[in-house]
Amino acid sequence: MAIDRVKLLERLFDITRSLSASVDVETYLQSILSAATELTESESASLLEYDEISKEFIFKSVPWFHRDAVSSARVPLSGSIAGWVFLNIKPLAIDDVANDSRHYGKIDELAEFQTRSLLGVPLILHGRPVGVFEVFNKNENYTDEDILIVETLASLASTALQNDLLENSILSSQEEARDLDRLKNEFIAITSHELRTPLGLILGHATFLRELVGNDFQEQVDAIIRNATRLKEIIESTTSVDSYETGGSRVRSRRVSVARIIEDASSSFHEMAMNKGITLKTEIPENHELWVDIDGGKVSIVLSNLLKNALTFTNEGGQVIIRGEHKPEYVTVTVQDTGLGIPAKDLPHIFDRFYQVESHLTRRHGGMGLGLSVAKVMIEMHGGRIWAESKEGEGSTFTFLLPANKIGDEPPAASPV
Repeated sequence: MAIDRVKLLERLFDITRSLSASVDVETYLQSILSAATELTESESASLLEYDEISKEFIFKSVPWFHRDAVSSARVPLSGSIAGWVFLNIKPLAIDDVANDSRHYGKIDELAEFQTRSLLGVPLILHGRPVGVFEVFNKNENYTDEDILIVETLASLASTALQNDLLENSILSSQEEARDLDRLKNEFIAITSHELRTPLGLILGHATFLRELVGNDFQEQVDAIIRNATRLKEIIESTTSVDSYETGGSRVRSRRVSVARIIEDASSSFHEMAMNKGITLKTEIPENHELWVDIDGGKVSIVLSNLLKNALTFTNEGGQVIIRGEHKPEYVTVTVQDTGLGIPAKDLPHIFDRFYQVESHLTRRHGGMGLGLSVAKVMIEMHGGRIWAESKEGEGSTFTFLLPANKIGDEPPAASPV
């Protein structure tokens, strides 16, 4: 007796809707087997998955009462109805398997089940067969409508298997990423620890030698100190980013004058600017100290990194301006230069760790691409934001904001520094 079409559509809709639900693939496949059995008025059903290595089929899903019997069984590609369906990539209905030499009877023996009739359709994924979906023992002959029903359910089963494959791939990738991240953290920690001691000795002895050697070797000793100091900065920058990412770094906030931080940074880089013939200016509203609760040491590092970049990539005769502004709920600090500028294609990536702008004009200045990533993580530790605007050949503007519940211009009770 043909199944009611409304019931058929409702059942298929329920199965389709369940595909997006949070159920495991085995439960979902079992619901598809149950639907196939019900809608085709069959006695049982199974889902076979093809194993490329062994060239055999394994049972991906079967009714619970056959599971133990066939869990380790295999169906050969050659000499089975499943193999014919798989190789020809089209459905096959057999009303009397006893008279068909393609029927593989060993599974019947294992499951203590007698297959009388069978309908098999291929499982298709990305245009190629990956398995076979079968229903067994309908009282009447299998019809074209039965084929359509089983093909529809087979399509849903293929989608479920694909989703499961993608989910497992994602989980595997996440696990690999965690392992790589752990190895990276261990490498940074060990390398930083092992480098600090010899580097400290190099700097100490080189500084001592500078006081002893004559002018003939002054340049060589200065080169040692300069490059050892640069290496020390690289180690500190790397560990700063890593400490933030691993949760090892904390913000120790207190009431600090951002105006004082700007003035101190300007004084620190005054000589560098003067040596390069660059005008270094600060613009802070008169009588505004820009008090805010922050970790002054970390914000000083941020501003120093931005200022060093600005001076490094600005040519003689250029200008660098540091601005501090008081907004209703935050303080903004801007470093604007008239330097080389940043190509539009590089601008979205400049805060990425180890990213360097590929240009003959910037590459000659060296660096590890860590200064801006350090600035970014330190501002984000304060709940703030940092961004850049730039036009190649005209200069760049870096801005960061520091949110705070209380910002004002009256000094706190205690000293800010």
